[in-house]
Amino acid sequence: MPTSRFAPKTALERLMLPLDVPTVAEAETLVKQTEGAVGVYKIGMELQFAGGLEFARELAESGHKIFLDVKLHDIDNTITKAVRNVAKMGMTFMTVHAYPKTMRAALKGLAEEGNPDLCILGVTVLTSMDEGDLVAAGYTGPIASVVEARAKDAKLAGMGGIVCAPTESAEMRKVLGDELVIVTPGIRPAGSAAGDQRRVMTPADAIKAGSDYLVIGRPISKADDPRAAAEAVVEDISSAL
Repeated sequence: MPTSRFAPKTALERLMLPLDVPTVAEAETLVKQTEGAVGVYKIGMELQFAGGLEFARELAESGHKIFLDVKLHDIDNTITKAVRNVAKMGMTFMTVHAYPKTMRAALKGLAEEGNPDLCILGVTVLTSMDEGDLVAAGYTGPIASVVEARAKDAKLAGMGGIVCAPTESAEMRKVLGDELVIVTPGIRPAGSAAGDQRRVMTPADAIKAGSDYLVIGRPISKADDPRAAAEAVVEDISSAL
């Protein structure tokens, strides 16, 4: 089975650090504190609405790998046009929700722009959700079933990868083989608080379970020494490879 062209090659490349701060100035500080100790910087909605889109472009132009976590979900034409614009920004990863029509529309935009280097990830079920949250949202099946269905849809569509909880990585690896990468938030080094995450795992355990990329935020960004915290995570990842 072919290996994804988006698969990481080193332990360092596997670490994604969210720049979940309210201002670009604070994001710049966090980048300076961790530069060279992190593989990918993730820019989510909080920073996007505070000048983060232009900052993402600047980071990419300076040679950093950037994960634009936009989690798009809209009518087909809007998704296609949005992805065409993102494909011009130099991003390495971006997200859409893993609904079949949304994913197909996103890939259409990518094809129209002709950028094979952008990996579009399908978000399956947010790692902050548990079974009760899923039922409240109108789903009848367990989380594992919903994640599996969306992973299969992502593979069928030809996506670059999926986002799921680390506790689902092993089963999703069976579904996806090596054709799609698996990105997992909800990673907490031993001794770290889970925070608002519900389905969590340590870095080493997540790698052993089949995750390719690990999104780790507060245990690094809120540490007294973010660089040292990032380096410790990379060592933990290395131990599992």
